[in-house]
Amino acid sequence: MGRIAVEIVPHSEEGLLRDVEILKKYSQVDCVNIPDIMRCEIRPWEAAKITQPKLQTIPHVRAMDIDLSKPLPMKETFEKFNITEVLVIAGDPPQDMLRTVYPTESIDVIRKFREELPGVKVYAGIDQYRGSIREELYKVERKMQAGAAGLFTQPFFDMRFLEMYADLLDGIDVYWGVSPVLSARSKGYWERKDKAVFPKDFQPTMNWNVEFSHKVIDFISNTNGGLYFMPITIDIADFLPQIF
Repeated sequence: MGRIAVEIVPHSEEGLLRDVEILKKYSQVDCVNIPDIMRCEIRPWEAAKITQPKLQTIPHVRAMDIDLSKPLPMKETFEKFNITEVLVIAGDPPQDMLRTVYPTESIDVIRKFREELPGVKVYAGIDQYRGSIREELYKVERKMQAGAAGLFTQPFFDMRFLEMYADLLDGIDVYWGVSPVLSARSKGYWERKDKAVFPKDFQPTMNWNVEFSHKVIDFISNTNGGLYFMPITIDIADFLPQIF
C-alpha cells in the first residue's frame, strides 16, 4: 500500500505539536505535509524543526519565493534537521505584497533543489483543473525532467476522474489529494476558485466524504501511489477516527 500523508497548517508551535501527536496514533499515516500559508508566521521548513523529529515531514516551498541568484534560503534548515523531502509548488501571489516574490517557476526550483540539496527527494504539484489535460501533462513531463521524483495533486472528488489521471500518470509516484467538503458553500468555493469537478451523486456530508476516502484508500492499496489528506475545514481529531 502507498504512503498516506496528512496536511497540517502551522498556526503555532503548540498546534503543530498537538496535531503531530494525534497523527502518531494512526500507524497508517506515514508523513505530514506542511503548506505555506500567507497568514501564518511559521514557514513550512521552520515548522519541520518541530514535526520532523516526531514524524516524517514534507514542507512546501513556493517557487515565487525563491531568488534564483542566491542559495536556497532554507538549505541550512533542511540539512540541520534532516528534512529529506519537499513539495515545490508555484504559489499564489500575496494580496498585500508584503512578501517579496520573484518570477521563478517550479521547474527552476526543482532543479535548484536537485543541485544544492541532492539528497532531498523533490515532489512537484499537479493541478488537474487548471487547464487542458494535455497542457498539464506537458508541465508534468517538464517537472519530471527537471528532477521531480513524484507528484502531489489537487483534491479529487470523483473516482472516475482520478482513475483517468491514474492511467495517464502510470509509472509516476503520485499522491492523490482528498479534502472533505462539508457544505454547499465549500463546494462552491472549490468549483469557483479551482474549477473542481464533483460527481452527480456528491453530497456535502461526512458520510459521503468518508466513503470517498475509503474508495481512494482501496485504490492506492493496489498501486504505488499514495494518499494526500487535506482536512482544510475540519479538525483532524474529528476526521481521522472516521477514516481509520
